[in-house]
Amino acid sequence: MRIHGTYIDGSCMASTLVEKIFSRKCNRSIKAGDVVMAPVDMAMIHDITGPLAVQKFQEMGGKTVFDPEGIVLLFDHQVPADSISAAENHVFLRKFAREQNVENLDEREGICHQVVMERGRAAPGEIIVGADSHTCMYGAAGAFATGIGSTDMGFVLKFGALYFRVPETIRVSVEGEFPDRVGPKDLILDILGRIGADGATYQALEFTGDTFRTMEMPGRMTCCNMAVEMGAKAGIVPPDAVTWEYLAGKRDIAPFPLSSDENASFSMKYTFDASRLAPRVAVPHNVDQVVDVTKVAGTHIDQVFIGSCTNGRYEDLKEAADVLGDREFHPDIRVVVIPASRTEYLRALKAGLVERFISAGGLVEAPCCGPCMGGAFGLLAPGEVSLSTSNRNFRGRQGSTDAFVYLCSPATAAASAIKGEITDPREV
Repeated sequence: MRIHGTYIDGSCMASTLVEKIFSRKCNRSIKAGDVVMAPVDMAMIHDITGPLAVQKFQEMGGKTVFDPEGIVLLFDHQVPADSISAAENHVFLRKFAREQNVENLDEREGICHQVVMERGRAAPGEIIVGADSHTCMYGAAGAFATGIGSTDMGFVLKFGALYFRVPETIRVSVEGEFPDRVGPKDLILDILGRIGADGATYQALEFTGDTFRTMEMPGRMTCCNMAVEMGAKAGIVPPDAVTWEYLAGKRDIAPFPLSSDENASFSMKYTFDASRLAPRVAVPHNVDQVVDVTKVAGTHIDQVFIGSCTNGRYEDLKEAADVLGDREFHPDIRVVVIPASRTEYLRALKAGLVERFISAGGLVEAPCCGPCMGGAFGLLAPGEVSLSTSNRNFRGRQGSTDAFVYLCSPATAAASAIKGEITDPREV
Protein backbone atom coordinates (compact mmCIF):
# COMPACT_ATOMS: atom_id res chain seq x y z
CA MET A 1 0.00 0.00 0.00
CA ARG A 2 1.31 3.43 -0.89
CA ILE A 3 1.77 5.92 1.97
CA HIS A 4 0.47 9.44 1.46
CA GLY A 5 1.11 12.64 3.40
CA THR A 6 -0.58 16.00 3.83
CA TYR A 7 1.15 19.34 3.48
CA ILE A 8 2.19 21.22 6.60
CA ASP A 9 3.50 24.71 5.92
CA GLY A 10 5.64 24.86 9.03
CA SER A 11 4.72 28.50 9.61
CA CYS A 12 5.21 28.15 13.36
CA MET A 13 8.95 27.67 12.93
CA ALA A 14 11.56 28.48 10.33
CA SER A 15 12.37 25.56 8.05
CA THR A 16 14.60 24.76 5.14
CA LEU A 17 13.19 23.61 1.83
CA VAL A 18 14.22 20.02 2.58
CA GLU A 19 12.63 20.11 6.02
CA LYS A 20 9.40 21.36 4.43
CA ILE A 21 9.39 18.52 1.90
CA PHE A 22 9.73 15.89 4.63
CA SER A 23 7.12 17.66 6.77
CA ARG A 24 4.70 17.52 3.82
CA LYS A 25 5.28 13.83 3.29
CA CYS A 26 5.30 12.75 6.93
CA ASN A 27 2.34 14.93 7.92
CA ARG A 28 4.16 16.44 10.89
CA SER A 29 6.86 18.96 11.60
CA ILE A 30 10.25 17.52 10.65
CA LYS A 31 13.66 19.04 11.35
CA ALA A 32 17.17 18.18 10.15
CA GLY A 33 18.58 15.26 12.09
CA ASP A 34 15.22 13.53 12.53
CA VAL A 35 15.08 9.90 11.43
CA VAL A 36 11.80 9.22 9.66
CA MET A 37 10.10 6.58 7.59
CA ALA A 38 9.00 8.67 4.63
CA PRO A 39 6.84 7.71 1.64
CA VAL A 40 8.49 7.69 -1.76
CA ASP A 41 6.77 9.28 -4.75
CA MET A 42 8.83 7.58 -7.42
CA ALA A 43 11.58 4.97 -7.63
CA MET A 44 13.94 4.51 -10.56
CA ILE A 45 16.01 1.43 -11.39
CA HIS A 46 18.31 0.73 -14.34
CA ASP A 47 20.12 -2.16 -15.94
CA ILE A 48 23.19 -2.19 -13.67
CA THR A 49 21.65 -1.91 -10.20
CA GLY A 50 18.15 -3.11 -11.06
CA PRO A 51 18.74 -6.88 -10.98
CA LEU A 52 20.13 -6.83 -7.43
CA ALA A 53 17.31 -4.54 -6.26
CA VAL A 54 14.73 -6.95 -7.66
CA GLN A 55 16.52 -9.91 -6.06
CA LYS A 56 16.44 -8.13 -2.68
CA PHE A 57 12.75 -7.36 -3.17
CA GLN A 58 12.10 -11.06 -3.75
CA GLU A 59 14.28 -12.12 -0.80
CA MET A 60 12.18 -9.85 1.43
CA GLY A 61 9.12 -11.81 0.38
CA GLY A 62 7.98 -9.23 -2.14
CA LYS A 63 5.20 -10.47 -4.38
CA THR A 64 3.79 -7.25 -5.80
CA VAL A 65 5.46 -3.83 -5.85
CA PHE A 66 4.05 -0.99 -3.76
CA ASP A 67 2.68 0.87 -6.80
CA PRO A 68 3.51 0.03 -10.43
CA GLU A 69 2.91 3.66 -11.42
CA GLY A 70 5.50 4.81 -8.90
CA ILE A 71 8.35 2.87 -10.52
CA VAL A 72 10.22 3.41 -13.76
CA LEU A 73 12.81 1.09 -15.32
CA LEU A 74 15.37 2.04 -17.97
CA PHE A 75 18.43 0.48 -19.59
CA ASP A 76 21.27 2.94 -20.19
CA HIS A 77 24.60 1.75 -18.81
CA GLN A 78 25.20 -1.24 -21.07
CA VAL A 79 23.12 -0.66 -24.19
CA PRO A 80 22.90 -2.27 -26.56
CA ALA A 81 23.97 -5.22 -24.42
CA ASP A 82 27.77 -5.47 -24.64
CA SER A 83 28.13 -8.87 -22.98
CA ILE A 84 26.16 -12.05 -22.38
CA SER A 85 25.73 -11.11 -18.71
CA ALA A 86 24.36 -7.69 -19.68
CA ALA A 87 21.88 -9.30 -22.05
CA GLU A 88 20.80 -11.71 -19.30
CA ASN A 89 20.24 -8.78 -16.93
CA HIS A 90 18.07 -7.11 -19.53
CA VAL A 91 15.97 -10.25 -19.95
CA PHE A 92 15.60 -10.59 -16.17
CA LEU A 93 14.38 -7.00 -15.78
CA ARG A 94 12.01 -7.20 -18.74
CA LYS A 95 10.38 -10.22 -17.17
CA PHE A 96 10.06 -8.41 -13.82
CA ALA A 97 8.50 -5.37 -15.49
CA ARG A 98 5.92 -7.52 -17.32
CA GLU A 99 5.01 -9.45 -14.18
CA GLN A 100 4.67 -6.30 -12.06
CA ASN A 101 3.13 -4.06 -14.73
CA VAL A 102 5.98 -1.59 -14.20
CA GLU A 103 6.81 0.98 -16.88
CA ASN A 104 9.85 -0.31 -18.77
CA LEU A 105 11.44 2.21 -21.12
CA ASP A 106 14.05 -0.43 -21.95
CA GLU A 107 16.96 0.85 -24.07
CA ARG A 108 14.86 3.12 -26.28
CA GLU A 109 14.90 6.42 -24.42
CA GLY A 110 18.41 7.12 -23.13
CA ILE A 111 20.07 7.95 -19.82
CA CYS A 112 17.78 7.37 -16.87
CA HIS A 113 18.21 10.77 -15.21
CA GLN A 114 17.55 12.77 -18.35
CA VAL A 115 14.53 10.69 -19.27
CA VAL A 116 13.00 10.94 -15.79
CA MET A 117 13.26 14.72 -15.99
CA GLU A 118 11.97 15.18 -19.52
CA ARG A 119 8.98 12.90 -18.87
CA GLY A 120 8.00 14.98 -15.83
CA ARG A 121 8.49 12.16 -13.34
CA ALA A 122 10.07 14.57 -10.82
CA ALA A 123 8.24 17.59 -9.43
CA PRO A 124 8.52 20.08 -6.55
CA GLY A 125 7.98 18.69 -3.08
CA GLU A 126 8.36 15.05 -4.03
CA ILE A 127 10.69 12.46 -2.52
CA ILE A 128 12.35 10.39 -5.22
CA VAL A 129 14.90 7.62 -4.96
CA GLY A 130 16.97 5.93 -7.60
CA ALA A 131 19.45 3.09 -7.50
CA ASP A 132 22.09 5.40 -8.95
CA SER A 133 24.11 8.10 -7.21
CA HIS A 134 23.27 10.85 -9.72
CA THR A 135 19.56 10.61 -8.95
CA CYS A 136 20.18 13.91 -7.13
CA MET A 137 19.83 15.57 -10.57
CA TYR A 138 16.05 15.60 -10.11
CA GLY A 139 16.54 18.31 -7.49
CA ALA A 140 16.58 20.67 -10.46
CA ALA A 141 12.81 20.20 -10.48
CA GLY A 142 12.49 21.07 -6.79
CA ALA A 143 12.28 17.46 -5.59
CA PHE A 144 14.26 15.83 -2.80
CA ALA A 145 15.99 13.19 -4.91
CA THR A 146 18.73 10.89 -3.77
CA GLY A 147 20.56 7.75 -4.77
CA ILE A 148 20.21 4.60 -2.68
CA GLY A 149 21.72 1.12 -2.68
CA SER A 150 20.12 -1.92 -4.21
CA THR A 151 19.09 -3.39 -0.84
CA ASP A 152 17.32 -0.16 0.11
CA MET A 153 15.69 -0.14 -3.32
CA GLY A 154 14.41 -3.65 -2.74
CA PHE A 155 12.74 -2.36 0.43
CA VAL A 156 11.24 0.59 -1.48
CA LEU A 157 9.89 -1.68 -4.21
CA LYS A 158 8.01 -3.63 -1.56
CA PHE A 159 6.89 -0.93 0.87
CA GLY A 160 6.99 2.37 -1.04
CA ALA A 161 8.83 4.07 1.81
CA LEU A 162 12.29 4.26 3.31
CA TYR A 163 14.05 5.42 6.45
CA PHE A 164 15.85 8.73 6.05
CA ARG A 165 17.90 10.86 8.37
CA VAL A 166 16.72 14.28 7.25
CA PRO A 167 19.85 16.16 6.15
CA GLU A 168 20.99 19.59 7.17
CA THR A 169 21.21 22.10 4.33
CA ILE A 170 24.14 24.04 2.93
CA ARG A 171 22.99 27.14 1.07
CA VAL A 172 25.01 27.99 -2.05
CA SER A 173 24.13 31.46 -3.31
CA VAL A 174 25.40 32.58 -6.72
CA GLU A 175 25.08 36.07 -8.16
CA GLY A 176 26.16 37.63 -11.46
CA GLU A 177 26.06 36.78 -15.16
CA PHE A 178 28.34 34.23 -16.80
CA PRO A 179 31.15 35.63 -18.96
CA ASP A 180 31.45 34.48 -22.58
CA ARG A 181 32.00 30.72 -22.94
CA VAL A 182 31.58 30.12 -19.23
CA GLY A 183 28.52 28.33 -17.89
CA PRO A 184 26.88 26.02 -15.34
CA LYS A 185 29.49 23.24 -15.66
CA ASP A 186 32.28 25.69 -14.87
CA LEU A 187 30.23 26.95 -11.94
CA ILE A 188 29.58 23.56 -10.38
CA LEU A 189 33.24 22.60 -10.80
CA ASP A 190 34.20 25.83 -9.06
CA ILE A 191 31.75 25.09 -6.23
CA LEU A 192 33.15 21.56 -5.99
CA GLY A 193 36.69 22.85 -5.76
CA ARG A 194 35.73 25.14 -2.89
CA ILE A 195 33.49 22.82 -0.87
CA GLY A 196 35.53 19.68 -1.53
CA ALA A 197 34.69 16.07 -2.31
CA ASP A 198 33.53 15.43 1.27
CA GLY A 199 32.53 18.95 2.29
CA ALA A 200 28.81 18.30 2.02
CA THR A 201 28.66 14.70 3.22
CA TYR A 202 25.08 13.67 3.99
CA GLN A 203 23.82 17.21 3.63
CA ALA A 204 21.57 18.87 1.08
CA LEU A 205 22.92 21.57 -1.20
CA GLU A 206 20.40 24.32 -1.89
CA PHE A 207 21.33 26.36 -4.97
CA THR A 208 19.96 29.89 -4.96
CA GLY A 209 20.75 33.48 -5.95
CA ASP A 210 20.10 35.51 -9.10
CA THR A 211 22.34 33.29 -11.23
CA PHE A 212 20.20 30.24 -10.49
CA ARG A 213 16.95 32.16 -10.73
CA THR A 214 17.83 33.13 -14.31
CA MET A 215 19.38 29.75 -15.16
CA GLU A 216 17.35 27.47 -17.43
CA MET A 217 16.57 23.90 -16.49
CA PRO A 218 19.49 22.25 -18.35
CA GLY A 219 22.01 24.25 -16.32
CA ARG A 220 20.20 23.47 -13.09
CA MET A 221 20.32 19.77 -13.97
CA THR A 222 24.08 19.98 -14.49
CA CYS A 223 24.61 21.55 -11.07
CA CYS A 224 22.27 19.28 -9.13
CA ASN A 225 23.74 16.25 -10.92
CA MET A 226 27.15 16.88 -9.38
CA ALA A 227 25.96 17.58 -5.82
CA VAL A 228 26.80 13.98 -4.95
CA GLU A 229 30.43 14.62 -5.93
CA MET A 230 30.64 16.73 -2.76
CA GLY A 231 29.17 13.90 -0.71
CA ALA A 232 25.75 15.56 -0.65
CA LYS A 233 22.60 13.55 -0.10
CA ALA A 234 20.74 15.85 -2.47
CA GLY A 235 21.07 19.00 -4.55
CA ILE A 236 18.01 21.17 -4.98
CA VAL A 237 16.94 24.40 -6.66
CA PRO A 238 13.88 26.09 -5.11
CA PRO A 239 11.02 25.80 -7.62
CA ASP A 240 10.15 29.00 -9.47
CA ALA A 241 8.69 30.14 -12.79
CA VAL A 242 11.41 28.26 -14.69
CA THR A 243 10.49 25.04 -12.89
CA TRP A 244 6.77 25.31 -13.48
CA GLU A 245 7.22 26.28 -17.12
CA TYR A 246 9.44 23.21 -17.64
CA LEU A 247 6.79 20.95 -16.09
CA ALA A 248 3.92 22.45 -18.09
CA GLY A 249 2.58 19.76 -20.37
CA LYS A 250 4.58 17.09 -18.55
CA ARG A 251 2.61 16.95 -15.31
CA ASP A 252 -0.88 17.94 -14.25
CA ILE A 253 0.27 19.85 -11.19
CA ALA A 254 -0.66 23.35 -10.07
CA PRO A 255 2.20 25.66 -9.05
CA PHE A 256 2.58 26.25 -5.33
CA PRO A 257 5.18 28.11 -3.23
CA LEU A 258 8.01 26.04 -1.79
CA SER A 259 11.22 27.58 -0.49
CA SER A 260 13.38 27.84 2.60
CA ASP A 261 12.42 30.43 5.18
CA GLU A 262 14.95 33.23 5.29
CA ASN A 263 15.60 32.64 8.98
CA ALA A 264 15.91 28.88 8.54
CA SER A 265 18.94 27.18 10.03
CA PHE A 266 21.65 26.33 7.48
CA SER A 267 24.74 24.34 8.41
CA MET A 268 26.85 26.51 6.12
CA LYS A 269 26.44 29.33 3.62
CA TYR A 270 28.61 29.89 0.56
CA THR A 271 28.53 32.75 -1.92
CA PHE A 272 29.90 32.78 -5.47
CA ASP A 273 30.21 35.44 -8.15
CA ALA A 274 29.52 33.98 -11.60
CA SER A 275 30.71 37.14 -13.35
CA ARG A 276 34.28 36.49 -12.14
CA LEU A 277 34.30 32.87 -13.23
CA ALA A 278 36.74 31.44 -15.80
CA PRO A 279 36.52 28.03 -17.55
CA ARG A 280 37.35 25.35 -15.00
CA VAL A 281 38.84 21.88 -15.27
CA ALA A 282 38.95 19.04 -12.73
CA VAL A 283 42.29 17.24 -13.01
CA PRO A 284 42.98 13.54 -12.30
CA HIS A 285 42.12 11.72 -10.19
CA ASN A 286 39.63 13.58 -7.97
CA VAL A 287 36.63 15.72 -8.89
CA ASP A 288 37.50 18.45 -6.40
CA GLN A 289 40.98 19.04 -7.82
CA VAL A 290 39.72 22.00 -9.84
CA VAL A 291 41.90 24.56 -11.62
CA ASP A 292 41.54 27.37 -14.11
CA VAL A 293 41.78 26.02 -17.65
CA THR A 294 44.88 28.15 -18.20
CA LYS A 295 46.72 26.02 -15.61
CA VAL A 296 46.40 22.90 -17.76
CA ALA A 297 46.20 24.42 -21.26
CA GLY A 298 48.47 22.55 -23.64
CA THR A 299 48.00 19.18 -21.92
CA HIS A 300 48.01 16.32 -24.44
CA ILE A 301 44.69 14.47 -24.86
CA ASP A 302 43.73 11.32 -26.77
CA GLN A 303 39.94 11.41 -26.48
CA VAL A 304 37.18 13.95 -25.93
CA PHE A 305 33.80 12.79 -24.62
CA ILE A 306 30.84 15.15 -24.92
CA GLY A 307 27.75 13.73 -23.26
CA SER A 308 26.54 11.99 -20.06
CA CYS A 309 23.67 12.86 -17.73
CA THR A 310 25.71 15.91 -16.71
CA ASN A 311 26.18 17.51 -20.13
CA GLY A 312 24.42 15.52 -22.85
CA ARG A 313 21.48 17.81 -23.45
CA TYR A 314 20.78 19.75 -26.65
CA GLU A 315 22.01 22.96 -25.02
CA ASP A 316 25.34 21.30 -24.24
CA LEU A 317 25.72 19.97 -27.77
CA LYS A 318 24.79 23.38 -29.17
CA GLU A 319 27.45 25.00 -26.97
CA ALA A 320 30.06 22.61 -28.33
CA ALA A 321 28.88 23.08 -31.92
CA ASP A 322 29.03 26.87 -31.58
CA VAL A 323 32.68 26.62 -30.55
CA LEU A 324 33.40 24.13 -33.33
CA GLY A 325 31.88 26.28 -36.06
CA ASP A 326 32.91 25.05 -39.51
CA ARG A 327 36.23 23.62 -38.31
CA GLU A 328 37.23 19.99 -37.97
CA PHE A 329 38.36 18.05 -34.93
CA HIS A 330 42.08 17.42 -34.62
CA PRO A 331 42.96 14.25 -36.59
CA ASP A 332 44.82 12.73 -33.63
CA ILE A 333 41.84 13.05 -31.28
CA ARG A 334 38.94 10.62 -30.88
CA VAL A 335 35.76 12.62 -30.29
CA VAL A 336 32.75 10.73 -28.92
CA VAL A 337 29.44 12.60 -28.76
CA ILE A 338 26.45 11.03 -27.03
CA PRO A 339 23.12 12.85 -26.57
CA ALA A 340 21.53 12.10 -23.21
CA SER A 341 18.21 10.88 -24.59
CA ARG A 342 16.31 10.11 -27.74
CA THR A 343 14.52 13.44 -27.38
CA GLU A 344 17.79 15.35 -27.12
CA TYR A 345 19.26 13.34 -30.01
CA LEU A 346 16.34 14.27 -32.25
CA ARG A 347 16.62 17.93 -31.28
CA ALA A 348 20.32 17.88 -32.18
CA LEU A 349 19.62 15.97 -35.38
CA LYS A 350 16.96 18.41 -36.58
CA ALA A 351 19.22 21.35 -35.77
CA GLY A 352 22.03 19.90 -37.89
CA LEU A 353 24.37 19.33 -34.93
CA VAL A 354 24.78 15.61 -35.54
CA GLU A 355 25.84 16.21 -39.13
CA ARG A 356 28.21 18.96 -37.96
CA PHE A 357 29.94 16.67 -35.44
CA ILE A 358 30.21 13.78 -37.89
CA SER A 359 31.51 16.05 -40.66
CA ALA A 360 34.14 17.33 -38.23
CA GLY A 361 35.36 13.79 -37.61
CA GLY A 362 33.42 12.86 -34.47
CA LEU A 363 31.49 9.72 -33.57
CA VAL A 364 27.86 10.36 -32.58
CA GLU A 365 26.47 7.41 -30.66
CA ALA A 366 22.95 6.41 -29.60
CA PRO A 367 21.75 7.80 -26.24
CA CYS A 368 23.40 5.95 -23.33
CA CYS A 369 26.03 6.37 -20.62
CA GLY A 370 28.84 5.35 -22.95
CA PRO A 371 32.39 5.97 -21.68
CA CYS A 372 31.17 7.57 -18.46
CA MET A 373 30.78 4.26 -16.67
CA GLY A 374 33.90 2.74 -18.19
CA GLY A 375 32.19 -0.53 -18.95
CA ALA A 376 30.71 -0.30 -22.41
CA PHE A 377 32.71 1.50 -25.13
CA GLY A 378 35.05 4.43 -25.61
CA LEU A 379 37.48 3.06 -23.04
CA LEU A 380 41.01 4.35 -22.46
CA ALA A 381 44.22 2.36 -22.73
CA PRO A 382 46.99 2.71 -20.12
CA GLY A 383 48.60 6.13 -20.35
CA GLU A 384 45.81 7.67 -22.45
CA VAL A 385 44.12 10.95 -21.52
CA SER A 386 40.43 11.82 -21.80
CA LEU A 387 38.81 15.24 -21.56
CA SER A 388 35.20 14.67 -20.61
CA THR A 389 32.01 16.61 -19.90
CA SER A 390 30.88 13.86 -17.52
CA ASN A 391 30.88 13.94 -13.73
CA ARG A 392 33.70 11.73 -12.44
CA ASN A 393 37.40 11.44 -13.14
CA PHE A 394 38.31 8.68 -10.69
CA ARG A 395 41.12 6.31 -11.57
CA GLY A 396 39.71 3.66 -13.89
CA ARG A 397 36.45 5.54 -14.49
CA GLN A 398 36.77 5.45 -18.28
CA GLY A 399 38.91 2.38 -18.76
CA SER A 400 42.43 1.60 -17.60
CA THR A 401 43.42 2.50 -14.05
CA ASP A 402 46.59 3.88 -15.64
CA ALA A 403 44.63 6.36 -17.79
CA PHE A 404 43.82 9.98 -16.93
CA VAL A 405 40.47 11.78 -17.05
CA TYR A 406 39.96 15.56 -16.94
CA LEU A 407 36.49 17.09 -16.54
CA CYS A 408 35.31 20.25 -18.26
CA SER A 409 32.43 22.10 -19.93
CA PRO A 410 31.15 21.40 -23.47
CA ALA A 411 32.80 24.63 -24.69
CA THR A 412 36.20 23.62 -23.31
CA ALA A 413 35.77 20.09 -24.70
CA ALA A 414 35.03 21.36 -28.20
CA ALA A 415 37.88 23.88 -28.20
CA SER A 416 40.29 21.20 -27.02
CA ALA A 417 39.07 18.70 -29.63
CA ILE A 418 39.90 21.25 -32.33
CA LYS A 419 43.39 21.98 -31.03
CA GLY A 420 44.32 18.46 -29.95
CA GLU A 421 45.20 19.59 -26.42
CA ILE A 422 43.38 21.15 -23.48
CA THR A 423 42.46 24.62 -24.67
CA ASP A 424 40.82 27.72 -23.22
CA PRO A 425 37.53 28.05 -25.19
CA ARG A 426 37.81 31.82 -25.02
CA GLU A 427 40.83 31.60 -27.33
CA VAL A 428 39.11 29.66 -30.11
